[in-house]
Amino acid sequence: MAKTRTVSAKAKVMSTDHVQVMQTWPVQHGPRLGGKSALITGAGSGIGKAIALLFAKEGAAVCIADVDGKAAGRTAAAIAASGGQAVAVRADVSKARDVGRMTRTCVKQFGGMDVLVCAAGVRGPTGALIDAAEADWDRVFSVNAKGMYLCAKHAIPEMRQRGGGAIVNIASVVGLVGSKMLGPYSASKGAAVLMSRTMALNHAKENIRVNCVCPGSTETPMLFGTFARQPTLEDRRVVRDRYVGYHPLGRLGKPREIANAVLFLASDEASFVTGVALPVDGGRTA
Repeated sequence: MAKTRTVSAKAKVMSTDHVQVMQTWPVQHGPRLGGKSALITGAGSGIGKAIALLFAKEGAAVCIADVDGKAAGRTAAAIAASGGQAVAVRADVSKARDVGRMTRTCVKQFGGMDVLVCAAGVRGPTGALIDAAEADWDRVFSVNAKGMYLCAKHAIPEMRQRGGGAIVNIASVVGLVGSKMLGPYSASKGAAVLMSRTMALNHAKENIRVNCVCPGSTETPMLFGTFARQPTLEDRRVVRDRYVGYHPLGRLGKPREIANAVLFLASDEASFVTGVALPVDGGRTA
């Protein structure tokens, strides 16, 4: 009779006539980010705030960065009130000095940095790309693209000290498909997608994973501001319905739904995931 060979016995048994193989998977116990520290930009409101609150709930010590220092402080206070660890810092991610300061704050406060989430962003003008004023183009790219570059430039050396880390950039569904009315924004988010993929290749051997999430239209102050700028209530309804109609699921996304995807990519559950642009868009790119 043929002998049976057993390999690592723990979870699931797969048998053939001659080989019995036991496959094992890591089992998650406790908070998904327990013992990790994270720097999150744009965390004073919207998607960034939702990410910060969820990360803290899942055990991370969180450095809250936002160009609005008071908003950053409110997010940090909410985390502290729930028993979490957080520190707030005002920072404009388009400025290298600010990015260096917020990075040092995170490292000094929590002893290092394991996760970076770049959620800071600006929408910019509406209209065709070539109709945008040069100053508007520069502002959109300075925050949405240059800001991600500066954050990674300062964070990756700190992650090397920890033996690895995870970066998650917030891009957009219009970084995957074009937008007739959001020219500079769409172009900047396309840049974010390819920067993420490029850095994933650059730093894979250092155990630093880089991914991005591409949200569809999400219930954030940025989107609500688009509705509010319409001249009448009827116009607001029409514009909202148009945004809803982009998504086969028939509704807008919620910040927590985007945060859930970011949590997965930042956690050890995604340890074999890098270079991914993950749409969380209600089916818009299906």
